[in-house]
Amino acid sequence: MENDKNRLVDMFQVDEKRAQPGDIIQFQRNNVLLEGTVLPSHGENSIIVDLSSMNHKDLEEINHGYSNTVVAHHKYKVVEKKSK
Repeated sequence: MENDKNRLVDMFQVDEKRAQPGDIIQFQRNNVLLEGTVLPSHGENSIIVDLSSMNHKDLEEINHGYSNTVVAHHKYKVVEKKSK
C-alpha cells in the first residue's frame, strides 16, 4: 500500500485553475498527498484549506496538529468544483 501512495505522489501534477471557497483540492506536503476543502479567504497568493475530513493518520504523517493550512496557488489542483 505504501508503494501505491508513493506512486500517487510521484504522479501529482498541479493545474492553473484557481480554487474558490467550497472546492475540493489536492496538494502535496512532505511526500503525502492531501485533500481538503477551500475556505473563504482574501489571500492573493494562497488559499486556506480545511483538512478536517482527512484521515488522521495522514495528518500525523506530516506532523500537522491543526485542521486548517495555507496552500500557495501554484501548489494545488482542483479535483472537485463546488456545485452551484
